[in-house]
Amino acid sequence: MRNAHTVEKVRSAEHALMAGVPDGALMQRAAAGLAAVCASLLGRVYGARVVVLAGSGDNGGDALFAGERLAGRGARVEAVLTAARHHEEGLAALRRAGGRVTGDLAAIDDADLIIDGMLGIGGRGGLRAEQAEYAERASGAPGTVVAVDLPSGIDADTGRVDGPAVAADVTVTFGTYKPGLFVDPAAGRVGVLERVDIGLGPYLADPDVVAFQGADVARLLPYRAAESDKYRSGVLGLVAGGPVFTGAAVLACGGAVRGGAGMVRFASVAPAVDHVRSAWPEAVTTVVRPGSGKDVLAAGRVQAWAVGPGIGTGEDAAAVLGAVLGTDVPVLVDADGLTVLAENRELLEGRRAPTVLTPHAGELVRLLGDGADRADVEAARLEHVRRAARDLGCVVLLKGSTTLVAEPGGAVRANATGTPRLATAGTGDVLTGLIGALLAGGMAAADAATAGAYLHGLAGRLASEGAPIGAHDVVTALPEAFRSLDG
Repeated sequence: MRNAHTVEKVRSAEHALMAGVPDGALMQRAAAGLAAVCASLLGRVYGARVVVLAGSGDNGGDALFAGERLAGRGARVEAVLTAARHHEEGLAALRRAGGRVTGDLAAIDDADLIIDGMLGIGGRGGLRAEQAEYAERASGAPGTVVAVDLPSGIDADTGRVDGPAVAADVTVTFGTYKPGLFVDPAAGRVGVLERVDIGLGPYLADPDVVAFQGADVARLLPYRAAESDKYRSGVLGLVAGGPVFTGAAVLACGGAVRGGAGMVRFASVAPAVDHVRSAWPEAVTTVVRPGSGKDVLAAGRVQAWAVGPGIGTGEDAAAVLGAVLGTDVPVLVDADGLTVLAENRELLEGRRAPTVLTPHAGELVRLLGDGADRADVEAARLEHVRRAARDLGCVVLLKGSTTLVAEPGGAVRANATGTPRLATAGTGDVLTGLIGALLAGGMAAADAATAGAYLHGLAGRLASEGAPIGAHDVVTALPEAFRSLDG
């Protein structure tokens, strides 16, 4: 599990740690770890050309001291001072080791490795014009770009990117991860993420963002004992599809079946039921009258409901959604169900059982209803998903290149297993069935959403292997995704 902490918490931990260590010890620990990563990337340090982009803060000092260590091993190190002030001790150490200062930006183009130490975790509001020029030059250079703590130009707490920012190949962060490193648009500029332990652990408060790894997800999944049966494994009630969108029903049901549901009770109008019976004969199906919540609930006892893909957005859909949300079992709402809910938020009033909402950015805008637009959400994903969870009192899974899962008052979970290949029709329906199956299996709402997002992204990667895929390919790859966790 990768825990991330805000700048305020990092500063507090640093202050507590520095009270018990000699001056400069933390910077030397950071520089040593940074230099070790850089040396491993270079392979042969002697004779390598290294450029240090050194700003005025501690990150600039870290970069200069790392440059000193590389120069001491025979690298040709040049420092470009990107601010009026600089870390004097770091620069003096670099010069003593044989490094030099240059104002020739062509050195960036010729470097084997570029160390970005322009801005640190306190940077806000984007880069100044001159820094932006350095960032763009470094990002376009052929050499390997290593960011110090975080790429210059991204917001450490939020993942916002206001204007140009460094696109790193590797980011070496110190002490703990920072939330912005896991959240797009910033996450797309981080590259490979390495953490150097500088001793902050005992002084850090609870994390603000958590990135689950495969072993963490494996521990979340329900355990099936020898005496398990289909009812103990979890019965999912699924309401999806309609007279027109029958494919959504088939894909959502596939996600549930392959996601481990002990039984799927599928309830919908006749055309959708016909397609599901053909594709997934293991599902128990019930034909319902349009708009009849009573018919839906009569499908049988379930441990959770998943509702929304392809059901439409009119009065019939609202009646069905209201009936499902009126139950006392966990409910997942997706797709058309979210559109209906945005227009009928009173359906959540008085609900006490867990509720999971799985919007993309546009759907989240409608749910919030506060005048924001999709671009606002994409620019500040962390802020908006937190607010949605708080305001709606639900677990909210915000889909995207870095999927975020928020619950009221808890740390946000970030998932990075997704792939652009999943940006195709129907993959969200598969996710609905998958998370629904995990809810029915007894998982807590945030855990089910987290595990579902991880497995869904992993299945997308396994299915694609660099080639275009369709949603059905994701369904087919789900067993292998589960098996990879077992391994």
